[in-house]
Amino acid sequence: MKNIKSIILGCSIFSLVLFSCTNDFEEINTNPNSPENVDPQFLLANVISVQANMNTYDQGFRLANYLDQFSASVEFERIDRYEMGSNSGYWNNIFRLQSDIRSMKDLPASNEAYAAVGDILRSYLFSQLTDMWGDVPYTEAIQALDGNYTPKYDTQESIYTNPETGILAVLKRSATTLENTSATIKGDVMFQNDLDKWVRFANSLRLRYLMRISKRLSDYSEIQELADSGKLIQSNSQNAVVPYLSTAPNQWPMFLSGLGLYQEHRMTKTVDSVLTLWNDPRVEVLYKPTQKSVNDGNPQYKGLLNGQSRETISSKGINLNDISLFGAMFRDVPDAVNGQYMQYAEVQFALAEAAERGFITQDPEPYYKEAIRASFDYFDVEVPEDYFNRDAIALGEDNLTKILTQKWLSLINNGHEAWFNVRRTGIPNLNPGPDNLNDDRYPVRYLYPESEQATNRTNYEEAAERIGGDNINSEGWWEM
Repeated sequence: MKNIKSIILGCSIFSLVLFSCTNDFEEINTNPNSPENVDPQFLLANVISVQANMNTYDQGFRLANYLDQFSASVEFERIDRYEMGSNSGYWNNIFRLQSDIRSMKDLPASNEAYAAVGDILRSYLFSQLTDMWGDVPYTEAIQALDGNYTPKYDTQESIYTNPETGILAVLKRSATTLENTSATIKGDVMFQNDLDKWVRFANSLRLRYLMRISKRLSDYSEIQELADSGKLIQSNSQNAVVPYLSTAPNQWPMFLSGLGLYQEHRMTKTVDSVLTLWNDPRVEVLYKPTQKSVNDGNPQYKGLLNGQSRETISSKGINLNDISLFGAMFRDVPDAVNGQYMQYAEVQFALAEAAERGFITQDPEPYYKEAIRASFDYFDVEVPEDYFNRDAIALGEDNLTKILTQKWLSLINNGHEAWFNVRRTGIPNLNPGPDNLNDDRYPVRYLYPESEQATNRTNYEEAAERIGGDNINSEGWWEM
């Protein structure tokens, strides 16, 4: 893993500046609640770093890796058995960050560059919200500051495609602003204040979301324009990632967590079978050989079937010492993991898929090979000389399956992004485990938070009816 030194600023910095007060108010004649002396760089640093951590650790490693079948639980993590719940903590944190973005844009020291970067982050956060819950508050979101405590829920279609307010339009407009502005930003812990990289990130997100909704498109010219633009993420050096640091308090959280939590996350039969089929050396970074095989002097990797209760695991006599744990980068090294937004490999896989589906005129193979090389490079693993000649890798037959399965692996730990792609394409085919709690169905959303039912009931009920019911099997607009 290649590490980039960076500074992650916590929200405590902003809170200290914004909310500290004085006993000499009349003498000093200042308003302790006024944001006029706060620099937007502190809010920007906070939003970027907090979301990167939430996406990668809380949502990625702890939750989505089970849905994506990169992790199998041995006892406690019932999401592996599709007890989804509402994930309300993430819902609430997304709206808190949206409030921070609004505050950042409204500060006197802000400018059009901060506003455009804020809109890119805002679009990313709303895409997370709608892709995990469906119809959600959007155009009226964050209006509690203006007295609106019951925002309407916008349809997922309008959230993505409205020509003025939709995510795709906002990202395009933001990129144009950043290409033409003379303003600058500070506090950018992801791209070190390089606005060209923000332009590339915005355009790459547009590509991600255009592919997300591609079942609903009839005109793919915007994808073609992006493919021809030369303004996408073009190397791992331009990845939208935030490095964890080797020193506290900004280390990879699993490095600091209890051993029991780490041992809950096991290699799955799904990923074991795929990496074995490919004879893929990335396994040596992503997972560890089983302790039993190491003790026996013959290190081997072995996965566990997803969706089993601890009673089933016990009744089958499964020796957990003969099941692989996640690799050293996820446990033993404080700064080997990056907080994820988007990698170069994902962009190349998206272009390969678009080419294979005929959305763009280019040949899919160069994109496909470059995407795989980028994934290997990201994990600091050398591509075997014969890799692209192997039957399970070389394009020619089942091309979409090969492209999208490689893409799936490259998205390990990147929040719910692999889950979104599996839902959209059905590749790879992830089968529910034997003790799943969803009638052998693969879940496609979280439940709306209970707080919405209590405080925004009318809009909640309207949205729930519109999407087909507030249950984990109600498909989103782009999935149907």
